[in-house]
Amino acid sequence: MIDATQLTNAYQTARRDLLARRVPEGHWVGFLSASALSTATAASALSIVAGHSAEGNLRNACQELSGRAIEWLARCQNEDGGFGDTDKSFSNIATTMLVEAAFHLAGAAEHHGELLDRVRRYIDSQGGLDGLRRRYGKDKTFAVPILTNCALAGLVPWKSVPPLPFELACFPHKMLRLLRLPVVSYAIPALVAIGQARFFRRKPLNPATRTIRRLAVGKSLKVLEQMQPAGGGFIEAIPLTSFVVMSLADTGRGDHPVVRNGVKFLLNSVREDGSWPIDTNLATWNTTGAITALAGATGDVGALGCLDWLLECQHREPHPFTHAAPGGWGWSDLSGAVPDVDDTSGALLALVRFYNSTPTQRERIRAAAIEGVRWLLEIQNADGGWPTFCRGWGSLPFDRSGADLTAHAIRAVAAWRPVMEDDRFEKSIRDGFDYLARHQRPDGSWVPLWFGNQRSPQEENPVYGTARVLLAYRDLGQLENGPARRGLQWLAARNNPDGGWGDGNEPGVSSTEETAVGVEALLAAYDDPSIQPSVEKGLEWLIAAVASGRHQESTPIGFYFAKLWYYECMYPLSFTVAALGQAVRRISKEKQPDAMPTDEAGIS
Repeated sequence: MIDATQLTNAYQTARRDLLARRVPEGHWVGFLSASALSTATAASALSIVAGHSAEGNLRNACQELSGRAIEWLARCQNEDGGFGDTDKSFSNIATTMLVEAAFHLAGAAEHHGELLDRVRRYIDSQGGLDGLRRRYGKDKTFAVPILTNCALAGLVPWKSVPPLPFELACFPHKMLRLLRLPVVSYAIPALVAIGQARFFRRKPLNPATRTIRRLAVGKSLKVLEQMQPAGGGFIEAIPLTSFVVMSLADTGRGDHPVVRNGVKFLLNSVREDGSWPIDTNLATWNTTGAITALAGATGDVGALGCLDWLLECQHREPHPFTHAAPGGWGWSDLSGAVPDVDDTSGALLALVRFYNSTPTQRERIRAAAIEGVRWLLEIQNADGGWPTFCRGWGSLPFDRSGADLTAHAIRAVAAWRPVMEDDRFEKSIRDGFDYLARHQRPDGSWVPLWFGNQRSPQEENPVYGTARVLLAYRDLGQLENGPARRGLQWLAARNNPDGGWGDGNEPGVSSTEETAVGVEALLAAYDDPSIQPSVEKGLEWLIAAVASGRHQESTPIGFYFAKLWYYECMYPLSFTVAALGQAVRRISKEKQPDAMPTDEAGIS
């Protein structure tokens, strides 16, 4: 049996820690892990710009930051000789190849001979170029940029770099999804810049193709320029921006506005230690997650002073990157963020909390929510699921429908159904659940698109995916349905011996993030005798984690684009508060009514 006082104390502690993470403006920004992959690509880009720039101040700034990046990378090598995406990540061939290229382009190879010898042995042990191709399969979104970076460093021949049809970027955006591009929707900047670098370095033998691509250089560059946000960073991503910068600068266009703005972004986003994260920040995602977590116990978020900020993050114009309609939210308040399903769903679920807690703002909130829900309804795929950015784009990873995205969208659409009228609501929700039922694995689990577990086969994270899908069944009162029951039983049987959740293939490796999402999902079925023991073991793990401070230790469970790992300091806090808040409401109130939290921990 769970001690109600210990549970409430743990909740209050975690809640206080989460609130303490707010910035002075009242919202949350968070802190993304430093990334060896991002740092390597930025170092490569700045080294190439420095080598082609006649402007002394710019050249010096690029050389200085590239040198600091190399020093940082030299401290991050894993024992096996490779490099992982974060300081908590296993080595992988993609990041290791990019690090090797960065050392060569920065002119640091001679001073780090032993380090690079170990790097080369690791790359060879993973199969070299064949190993890289195996990692990404048919998806050229990241394999081609890596090979291009290595070719620029003289480590692989240009004939090993597949050409990219950059001329297709000249077609109207609505047609691109029909052309079955070899890259995902968000990689058009890489398609253009890297495709052009490959074209200038090794022109096609076919004269017709050569002529078409030569004529498309200028127009596709215009497309690239139109897609670049004011801050200079394509989707706020350091790797994508770096690949664009290095490709254009190497072909003699270092003074092009795209390059100059991209360099400005890299200079502005470097950290004091010389590293770069995978993205600038996830401020909107972190804020909406914190709001819904804090609402778990009391439902009241009216005193949180970030409603105006959240409403201002809604995109009011068609987006130049994906041509997304107005109404959605991206992951950040910065100019490079792009409207997407997960962040729009998170924002809508947060706005429901404000709608219920802030009567004086209801009309304003409702107006924003109407646009957001319509945006979600319009982007739903024909298969009933929801994709990330663009409807009907294709089946490449991170473009197709996903179980975690679909469940989140169902919850968001259903949350606003009582206060707005739209004939599409019922069909949209029904189609979404049909998609989830079809994509449930035989063992009862679901696999998410945007989260992984580096210890699991295929780096999948069914604990996270199943937990997030079950929240959709919970919110709509459908936990007795067959797919939900199978999901509950699968999740309940996956406690590690220590009581937490993590990788079931390596017992005892539990994480705060996975344990918290597992507990939150199963709490809805707490009355089931077959579920209750699993919930209580998970709660005991979380209570002990809070007591020891482990609830603030992050695990690399986040997938960025093209399976790039990251961890975020906000995830363990928000997930823990969400789980413990639900437990306080569900368990403590039944056993000890006075244990419900008050505002003493403070929303202020």
